[in-house]
Amino acid sequence: FFCMIALAAQTALASLRFRAYPLIAVPATASLRFRSSMSEVAKAQTAAPGGDTIFGKIIRKEIPAKIAYEDDTVLAFHDVAPQAPVHVLVIPKKPIAMIQDVCEDDEPLIGHLMATAAKVAKGLGLDDDGYRLVINNGKHGAQSVYHLHVHILGGRQMTWPPG
Repeated sequence: FFCMIALAAQTALASLRFRAYPLIAVPATASLRFRSSMSEVAKAQTAAPGGDTIFGKIIRKEIPAKIAYEDDTVLAFHDVAPQAPVHVLVIPKKPIAMIQDVCEDDEPLIGHLMATAAKVAKGLGLDDDGYRLVINNGKHGAQSVYHLHVHILGGRQMTWPPG
């Protein structure tokens, strides 16, 4: 089941202006406070949509997770390999592989997903100093699990550009 949004997306993309950012060299001696995301990037190179995912198993309670929030349509849980002092994933219970697969019928669900991310972040005390929301999409976006998910990252100063 896919939406017929290709023409609208093509029109929207044609109007965008892209800006190239210079590469930033990081010394080999630089240390990271949290686990390197390179393993996620490597996983993303071979991951593909289709079939059951670890998130489906978490939704069905087949795999334990530290749940931060749950209702009938979304689930939020702490990441097992955090990239920040606070790292929570918010997922729809409906299996949507990628953000590009969202259809017009999914708009209420996606709005609820984002509102839930804000609610969870506030509940975790991140609203005073701020936080980052991230959605990875596809191989180049380093998506390693093909079930749409929003990362809530907080508890430290984020860097820019992000990737």
